[in-house]
Amino acid sequence: MATQRVSGSQAVILSLLEEGVDTIFGYPGGAIMPIYDALYDFDQQVTHYLTRHEQGAIHAAEGYANVTGRAGVCFATSGPGATNLITGLADAQIDSIPLVCITGQVASPLLGTDAFQESDVISITLPVTKWNFQVTNAEEIPEAIAKAFHIATTGRPGPVLLDISKDAQFGLFDFEYKKCTKIRSYLPEYPVDPFQVKAAADIINEAKKPIVLFGHGVILAHAEEELKEFVEKTGIPAAWTLLGLSSLPSDHPLNVGMLGMHGNYGPNIKTNEADVVIAIGMRFDDRVTGKVAAYARQAKIIHLEIDPAEINKIIKADVPVLGNAKKSLRMLIGNVNQNSHEAWVQEFRDCDTIEYEKVISHDIHPKKVGLTMGEVIRIASEKTNNDAILVTDVGQHQMIASRYFKFNHSRSNVTSGGLGTMGYALPASMGAKIGKPDRVVFAVAGDGGFQMTIQELGTIAQYNLDIKIIVLNNNFLGMVRQWQQLFFEKRYSFTEMKNPDFVGIAKAYGLASQKVTSRDQLEDAVQAMLDHKGPFVLEVVVEKEDNVFPMIPTGASISDILLEP
Repeated sequence: MATQRVSGSQAVILSLLEEGVDTIFGYPGGAIMPIYDALYDFDQQVTHYLTRHEQGAIHAAEGYANVTGRAGVCFATSGPGATNLITGLADAQIDSIPLVCITGQVASPLLGTDAFQESDVISITLPVTKWNFQVTNAEEIPEAIAKAFHIATTGRPGPVLLDISKDAQFGLFDFEYKKCTKIRSYLPEYPVDPFQVKAAADIINEAKKPIVLFGHGVILAHAEEELKEFVEKTGIPAAWTLLGLSSLPSDHPLNVGMLGMHGNYGPNIKTNEADVVIAIGMRFDDRVTGKVAAYARQAKIIHLEIDPAEINKIIKADVPVLGNAKKSLRMLIGNVNQNSHEAWVQEFRDCDTIEYEKVISHDIHPKKVGLTMGEVIRIASEKTNNDAILVTDVGQHQMIASRYFKFNHSRSNVTSGGLGTMGYALPASMGAKIGKPDRVVFAVAGDGGFQMTIQELGTIAQYNLDIKIIVLNNNFLGMVRQWQQLFFEKRYSFTEMKNPDFVGIAKAYGLASQKVTSRDQLEDAVQAMLDHKGPFVLEVVVEKEDNVFPMIPTGASISDILLEP
């Protein structure tokens, strides 16, 4: 490739183009202005979306990465611009989302002088990035960006941040780009050990009551087909973590539901009855295990995991299989016997019947006067033939939506898992819609989380993003209120909210909107939202004390799951 003499800021854009980037989310400012000036000349090759807040930009990049499998890219300026990315970086780090974030920085002679809008971004972001690096010389830019993409997207993905000083953005040099394929001392994934695979297969072949627990690692490894083939060959029931949702179609006969605090009754109690637990691309989060000392003590644990730091971190594995889930599963499929566990699977279906009678029927087909979150989610899913992308915020509605929205395709569930970031849904839905413009995208939020990033309605309006926004309004911080009701004697300390006119706010942004307060309005309103060409805000007033069950109390065993208060 012939070299060309360019500025550092031009090199940033040229490097991104070399990596196939065509979408950037960001917010300009003084320290990153040279890069934005260079971007002005590339508007035919890359589309930049101006968000209303840097947190909106990074969550949008996360949404984009989630649905496309590509690294999301965002820009921010120095000081407060960079620090406004921290929540998104932490969110992406714990949920393994590939991001490349580029921040401007004051000129290198001013570093450490408390210059205007200077902050020590490298030190601040060190705990919440997979890698970060400060560029103070223009010549470093191509190599730094190449490394950033390699690190962000290989192995266990994650966010990286490059902080580029203003003088580096102005500096001139002869540009040449080489993609990064290897970094000394960085081993993104380990070769799968065939002896460990054989040991795992021997245990699986002898199992009487095995269960598969699959997580986000299946999606990140593009191992959905291997997962399906594995469970179908072995006949093993499979349950999902929140971020594993959509890896296996909702209606698959061996899909037995969600694990964890608000998961389904069967997979929770049956984990503590299984003789073998096969964990695939999941990290035994506390929301899944409940009381660790009482978790699956009777079972042999097989753990397929790409990150060695997760092996034996929480639950000791009898057979750890380190490596990429797609490769591990492919090898495992070749070693396991054709089998079925019909009687064992039927035990899960018996649990489904109990849960339907005690919980589900009241959530999705309620007889009470007030609207429930569950019936709203059920109708939205059914009216899109279970084929939409669901982007949720954090709280009661997130758990309800995960339970009752159904999926036919992978990469269709976008949510904040490990960090639990309120305000996530609205900006993340922007990235999801931009990444998958031909699919219906729902953004589902509670009244609390919606107001944390409500300004992104401006971004949605400016770019006419066809997002179907459902605000489930109970005038409470619902999940906190539920805990206060159940465990703090109904002492509702600072959880009730006096909310604005959400429909009026949507109209002020020029968005179509409607408010639903009764059941007879609901189905027609959802259909009207879907028929509308363009963004739509649907506020649904739900019962103030509509709780999420089942529920595993904090510190309790998963066997102690509650189906009712």
